[in-house]
Amino acid sequence: MAVEIWWGSGSAYAWRVLLALRAKGVEYTSHLLSFSARDHKTPEYLAINPRGKVPSLRHDDVVVHESIAILAYLDRAFPAVPLFGATAAEAARVWTDVIEVVTTIEADFTVVVRGLFFRPLEADPAEVNAAAARLCGELDRYEAVLGGQAFLSTDSLSASDLTFYPHLRGLLRAQAKPEAPRFELGFDMARWPRLATWMGQIEAIPGFAETEPPHWREG
Repeated sequence: MAVEIWWGSGSAYAWRVLLALRAKGVEYTSHLLSFSARDHKTPEYLAINPRGKVPSLRHDDVVVHESIAILAYLDRAFPAVPLFGATAAEAARVWTDVIEVVTTIEADFTVVVRGLFFRPLEADPAEVNAAAARLCGELDRYEAVLGGQAFLSTDSLSASDLTFYPHLRGLLRAQAKPEAPRFELGFDMARWPRLATWMGQIEAIPGFAETEPPHWREG
C-alpha cells in the first residue's frame, strides 16, 4: 500500500495534497522536485505525469494527477478522517466550496501572486489591486461563515479548508514582499480574527511543519 507524492516547493496545489496526507495520517514517500532544475520536465517525471505539472500521486498501481482529484482519491482509499463530508448534505457543501476556490478565487490569487513574485515591476497595479480587493471580499465572506462553524464548509476539517489554506498563506507571503507597498493589497489578518483562528487549526495538523514549502522555511 505504498504512497508516493511528487511535489514542488511553493506549489499551493501540491501543498493541499501534503496537508491531506498528514491530516489522514497516511505514510508516504516524498519526491521533492526542483522547478529551477526543471525536474518536472524530465523524461522520468513526464512518464508519471505527461503534463509535467505537480502534484502527482502514486498508490501501488494507481497514478493520480490534479490536486483535487488526488484529494478525492485519498478520501476513497483512506476513508478515516473524511475530507468530503460525512453526509450527502455535507458533501454538497464541501464540493461547492472547493469548486468556488478553483473556478473563482484561484484566478485572482494568480494575478496577485504573479504580480508580486514574478514580475512586480511590470505588473499593472490596477489589475493587481482589483484582484486583491475581490480576494478581501472572499475573506470577509469566510470570516462570516466561521462565525457559525469551526471550518469553511462544516464543523470538521474538510477538503475545502485544505484547498484554500495554501492560497491564503501565499497571499500573506505576497503582502510581506518588499515590492508590496507598490500595490494596495490589504491582507491584514487583524481584519479577520476568525480566519486567523482557523489558520491555527490547520497548522495544528500533526506533521504540518513538514508540509510547508522548504524555501519558505529557509527564508
